[in-house]
Amino acid sequence: MDPVTGAPRGGQLPPSLEVSGLAFAYPDGHQALFGVDLVVRRGERVALLGPNGAGKTTLVLHLNGILTGGRGQVRVGGVPVDAEHLREVRQRVGIVFQDPDDQLFMPTVRQDVAFGPANCGLDGEELRTRVERALAQVGMAEFADRPPHHLSFGQRRRVAVATVLAMEPEILVLDEPSSNLDPASRRELAEVLDALDVTVLMVTHDLPYALQLCPRAVVLSGGTVVADGPTRELLCDEALMRQHRLELPFGFDPRSVRV
Repeated sequence: MDPVTGAPRGGQLPPSLEVSGLAFAYPDGHQALFGVDLVVRRGERVALLGPNGAGKTTLVLHLNGILTGGRGQVRVGGVPVDAEHLREVRQRVGIVFQDPDDQLFMPTVRQDVAFGPANCGLDGEELRTRVERALAQVGMAEFADRPPHHLSFGQRRRVAVATVLAMEPEILVLDEPSSNLDPASRRELAEVLDALDVTVLMVTHDLPYALQLCPRAVVLSGGTVVADGPTRELLCDEALMRQHRLELPFGFDPRSVRV
């Protein structure tokens, strides 16, 4: 892996995600994004950081067409995010929301993980293989026939990741993946995410988690990208952190952490 980007070595890889000049205002007139430019290459793991109200959620919701109507362009694997390509884009971009209960609604874990691929036409052995592989990736294969509400919060979050992995996305978008997790569950999820062979965009306020999992970070503030570089360097920039209301936990020194 490249020590700066986290992408596999071997030259410049093609982009998984290209955001060009993206600007967006909500119907009430609130301007959330002001010309955002961002390129994430295949295999990169990138943390999206920024204070509340920075526009992070608005940006993420543009990546698979949940939000549309802004100026600029978003492309996923070279495919434009527009009405014509919406089905393809939503298979390429998988979003894991902060609350796993927003994604788990079937009677069993297996049915939840199968729901997306089945609705795309998969069935039989191909569907079973897809489900088993996704559950194995998150270490939840033995819970396949359990009702999701019988699982711990950390286990439900891993199942939510599996529901997205079962779609075999090109980009995995994670919204605050470490929130509300106890230390053991936080570590277990980090091990799962670190082992995935997929492009990752992780929205988080958990700066140590960003440093652990994402070699590159992008800071979004006031609807614009204000910094983009190696995560450790950005977290060590005290002026940048203070200006954009990013705070490290008390006593945490990013310079002392081995990643």
